Amino acid sequence: MAWKTLDQMDLAGKVVLVRVDINVPVENGVVTDATRIVKIVPTVKDILAKGGKPVLLAHFGRPKGKVVPEMSLKPLVPELEKALGVTVKFADDCIGGPAKTAVAALEPGEVLLLENTRFHAGEEKNDPELSAALAALGEVYVNDAFSAAHRAHSSTEGVAHILPAVAGRLMEAELKALEAALGNPVRPVCAVVGGAKVSTKLDLLGNLVSKVDHLVIGGGMANTFLVAQGIDVGKSLAEREMAETAREILEKAHAVGCAIHLPVDVVVAREFKAGAENETVAKDDCPSDAMILDAGPKSVEEIAAVFEASKTLIWNGPLGAFEIAPFDAATNAAAQKAAELTKDGKLVSVAGGGDTVAALNKAGAAEDFSYISTAGGAFLEWMEGKELPGVAVLTK
Repeated sequence: MAWKTLDQMDLAGKVVLVRVDINVPVENGVVTDATRIVKIVPTVKDILAKGGKPVLLAHFGRPKGKVVPEMSLKPLVPELEKALGVTVKFADDCIGGPAKTAVAALEPGEVLLLENTRFHAGEEKNDPELSAALAALGEVYVNDAFSAAHRAHSSTEGVAHILPAVAGRLMEAELKALEAALGNPVRPVCAVVGGAKVSTKLDLLGNLVSKVDHLVIGGGMANTFLVAQGIDVGKSLAEREMAETAREILEKAHAVGCAIHLPVDVVVAREFKAGAENETVAKDDCPSDAMILDAGPKSVEEIAAVFEASKTLIWNGPLGAFEIAPFDAATNAAAQKAAELTKDGKLVSVAGGGDTVAALNKAGAAEDFSYISTAGGAFLEWMEGKELPGVAVLTK
């Protein structure tokens, strides 16, 4: 992939517009989880080290093109200063007088944060006038917000058509990890796709069966595939109206030589609550008054064997109702197996999506994965094989 990086750009004395994702949780004006702020530190520090003046562009919440005081980025300044160890100035707007004045006053070694880009209606419309007004503030554009790269907005795509544009360190790491997982992977490749509904992941499944050697399907989605095979899943969550679509996916996979792995045994219960009375049965033995809430131990053994036979793993979605014990057992065991193989240098493992990150953290496996993407929608669209506007523009 021919995107440029910070290493290919002279930044000395230049104002560098940096699109970041610092859309962090805030309660009573205080940041409660600074993970996304910490992740932009390498990029900002590199720009400062190269003599550049970083000016941060970011969105916060969904103000829908209006100024919403509760969605101001100003409360993030103390947390940014703490993470970066430098003075962070703030401008009350991302364009016009306030922004120009703040940029002009920026001293070497300082960072400037501009107000929420989504306070302008033109941001989400990728309005050329807003893009030009943003671009007028700087000399180089750096995109470090992969999580917003699936949106063609002024600050994620429009500005990159006007200024010399490169990927920041976080974006670079993300793109390298994704390229290693699907672009040019070491085979065999296995994908794990879980979650509640087949209907939300049709594009994903359709793309993956032609790209991977093994596809493990879990969660509520697996129930829909069992229904498609004529299996009674009792009161389980399943999209019975999607059975024909599931059969088509199975047929496509068979035609292209992708092995699909569904649960061979399942954990069932009569109620969905922590510690609920449960039993493990064969996949076609679910009682009519019970629901499938997890994959069983034999299924986990089969998944572990697939992982051992693979060189690359992509993971999106849990294998069961991971939020509640004991229905987190399959997800935990499979995640720990993937982590162990990765740690031993036998597997390249890339995972992403909100539930996925939460599940892998809960399993204590996240730290040993090769790469965990915090980008939800962008990660999913990349797995679906879609072009991401914020990435595509960096290759032009």
